[in-house]
Amino acid sequence: MHAHDNSYGRNAEESPEQYGAAAEVLGLLADPTRLRLLQLLNSEQDVTTLTSQVEASRSSVSQHLGRLRLAGLVQVRREGRRMVYRITSDHLAGLVEEALGYAYHAVHGIPHHRNPEAPPSE
Repeated sequence: MHAHDNSYGRNAEESPEQYGAAAEVLGLLADPTRLRLLQLLNSEQDVTTLTSQVEASRSSVSQHLGRLRLAGLVQVRREGRRMVYRITSDHLAGLVEEALGYAYHAVHGIPHHRNPEAPPSE
């Protein structure tokens, strides 16, 4: 496991590659089924279990998992005859939860809030 601080360039100038990578991840999160799958994959699960928890066919779930795997957002391993999937990063899991929290506020008409100690955006 690699320990690091979570500043991820906040104090340094961000690179175009960093923005490109972030846009690619956000693009993959823009699909409701993939967003739900990523939320469910905080624990290892197989396609059958995942299909029972989302409103999509087994084939569709498999295709979404394939895209997420190719993008490096989920890991897969064989367990007997089954393939089990898991989200690759706590950063990604946090991003999914933040997006869902933001959406919860928007859907329920709850005003958005900011941490009063957060630095102003530039």
